[in-house]
Amino acid sequence: MAVASKKIPAPDLVKARRALLSVSDKAGLLKLARTLHEADVELVSTGGTARAIAEAGIPVKDVSDITGFPEIMDGRVKTLHPSVHGGLLAIRDDEEHKAAMAEHGIGAIDIAVINLYPFEEVRAAGGDYPSVVENIDIGGPAMVRASAKNHAYVAIVTDPADYPRLIDTLKANDGATPYRFRQELAAKAYARTAAYDAAISGWFAEALEIEHPTWRAFGGRLENVMRYGENPHQQAGFYVNGDRRPGVASARQLQGKQLSYNNINDTDAAFELVAEFDPARTAAVAIIKHANPCGVAEGDNLKSAYLKALACDPVSAFGGIVALNRLLDAEAAEEIVKTFTEVIIAPEASEEAAAIVAAKKNLRLLVTGGLPDPRAAGMAVKSVAGGLLVQSRDNSVVDDLDLKVVTKRAPSDAEMSDLRFAFRVAKHVKSNAIVYARDGATVGVGAGQMSRVDSARIAARKAIDAAEAAGSAEPLTKGSVVASDAFFPFADGLLSAIEAGATAVIQPGGSMRDEEVVAAADEHGIAMVFTGVRHFRH
Repeated sequence: MAVASKKIPAPDLVKARRALLSVSDKAGLLKLARTLHEADVELVSTGGTARAIAEAGIPVKDVSDITGFPEIMDGRVKTLHPSVHGGLLAIRDDEEHKAAMAEHGIGAIDIAVINLYPFEEVRAAGGDYPSVVENIDIGGPAMVRASAKNHAYVAIVTDPADYPRLIDTLKANDGATPYRFRQELAAKAYARTAAYDAAISGWFAEALEIEHPTWRAFGGRLENVMRYGENPHQQAGFYVNGDRRPGVASARQLQGKQLSYNNINDTDAAFELVAEFDPARTAAVAIIKHANPCGVAEGDNLKSAYLKALACDPVSAFGGIVALNRLLDAEAAEEIVKTFTEVIIAPEASEEAAAIVAAKKNLRLLVTGGLPDPRAAGMAVKSVAGGLLVQSRDNSVVDDLDLKVVTKRAPSDAEMSDLRFAFRVAKHVKSNAIVYARDGATVGVGAGQMSRVDSARIAARKAIDAAEAAGSAEPLTKGSVVASDAFFPFADGLLSAIEAGATAVIQPGGSMRDEEVVAAADEHGIAMVFTGVRHFRH
């Protein structure tokens, strides 16, 4: 049943006479506390916050002084008291509320400065179950929500970044806060508690392996406001959720201008792809354009891998994203900067490499400290009208699959190595995906077509263009292998690959016409392997 409003109008300016401060993040606390004290605002605080303020010589009351009740149960119970919540929730212009405050000795709280136990940080650091649970804040969110609900009278500050704004506002309004300011703080406060609860509920679902919780919440903190989204007329922002997975969200940007919406999207795609290649086994480079690989290769070192990747489609590589699975060294950096590149992302970079990249002032260089685990569980989320599609991350890795030879001829060892390589790449190509590979490098990529046969033809055409650009007599698809992200529904896509020069094929299988497709492979002496796993990526 809805609660009726008494329709008491909110005042514009509310003079700040008392502030409650309870923070886990002490950044900026003492400057704020001193400024409030100098403005004749009484300070009330809790636990470690009160100690920090008192030790700085700033007068402060402990919350137990106004509740008449000590902190108990290791601090779990300290602010959950009518003297606190009455002071936050009281409607000052309501006669009944004023009478209740007078009867019970409840003083109004005009400013609440509260940030929460570091649940996200403890979770991200890999804390054990009891540690994570103990860092679920109860009193903090309760006070934040109470203050935000009563923003007609209370200014609720949840972010240390807003302390300077609070100070400036009080100075500009003779120690008072305007209604619009309190409204904006309340909106931010509810967003903060929503993101906090989303992190908690998400952790529980993950820890208890609940695949489809009845209620699914997502939250994040604004990292950057983009100049625009995919197109100039679209607004965009980048939010981070505290996930520990190494990548663009957690990377350090060593240099270059701000990342755009498309930069972030493409860089994430590039780094997830290159992480498929174990750096202890091989150096690998992926060049991405519009979230699709235009060249991927492995080699003895990053320089050789980059040159092989670039040769696949040097035209599309212009203005692309380059991802590496090892520390960026000077030799690789010197090659990469010869082609206009938007972003380089790597686990680390040498000082020499960073200096080489720095000569290109707009080129962004990101270091992540590690590679994402392609086998790790996780979620992928897509918005649709009226809802969200949520699925588990595609964490299938070709090295873990039971590959089945279905043709009369089995692949050679060299072909099998390239087949595994090609299938790794196909996992990260938009469907319908066709990837030709040879000697540990892509030599043709067809992506995002409505027909698989069209993808096969486009990839072959790109290989011809690349050969002409390199002055080669014939495209490298001659003698290559080919990977398909999903089964061939008809033999025509396979025949196009054979026409391009492929000698072996890897695909999931599972079509009603598998026998027809296998028969076509046998007729042309082609080796074919089934993976049993599909990698659609829309």
